[in-house]
Amino acid sequence: MTNVVVLRGRVNRPPSERVLPSGDRLTAIDITVGTAPGGADGPPKEAVPLAWFGAPAWATDLEPGDEIVVAGRVRRRFFRAPNGVQSRTEVIVTSAAPARHTSRAAAVLRRAVDELSAEVAERTAPSGAKKTGNPR
Repeated sequence: MTNVVVLRGRVNRPPSERVLPSGDRLTAIDITVGTAPGGADGPPKEAVPLAWFGAPAWATDLEPGDEIVVAGRVRRRFFRAPNGVQSRTEVIVTSAAPARHTSRAAAVLRRAVDELSAEVAERTAPSGAKKTGNPR
């Protein structure tokens, strides 16, 4: 089963970046999704934490209020805390773009759709059929 999520939201606070003991760079970004400013009808606003490994430089330059389009997967991780084991649900970013860059944002959406389409094609292929990149 595929784990794909696509979000469009506004950055809540400046992103934070840290280097993990493994040497990987992790950029943490919190966004708010939901009702657009001034929109009374619609879903409530919700905060979504993002974790982006190896994020490009532009991601750390984001400012509160900037709107971004993100594709990724949902992950729940567990960790030890002073008062016991806790968990956090976050989105692991696989691609993103500032929403104002419409062609880049559209490419993020296309990659997510392609990932879902590939799984559907794999699941609906006749048993024993050879799976290739060219359906002809």
